[in-house]
Amino acid sequence: WDNADFSRGVGTTFYQEFHTLNTAKPPFVRDVEAKIRRYMRSSYSAAWTLKITWEKAPAYAARTDTRRTNTYQAILTTDGFKSYVLMLYQQGGMQWDYTRLPATNVLIGYT
Repeated sequence: WDNADFSRGVGTTFYQEFHTLNTAKPPFVRDVEAKIRRYMRSSYSAAWTLKITWEKAPAYAARTDTRRTNTYQAILTTDGFKSYVLMLYQQGGMQWDYTRLPATNVLIGYT
């Protein structure tokens, strides 16, 4: 994500925090819980969730190309004991032209 470049005024970053310990859960949090239950095959009830969205983010350096942008999200959630990260990308995956980036060993995800 450090290769996104918002310096040209293209793209936006949003975030929304959900405190759901002992409160009613909005549909978004219930969907996150369902995904974790399905993919991890475990019971899960979120106490806290953070949704971060990078919308129409151009690749670094934006001065060379602001037309090929990406929209992606990271969702961090915890029940107080276990924590998860969901990484969601726009339909069709990353749209940046990685051959024009300063480094061409680009990865989607984390280690």
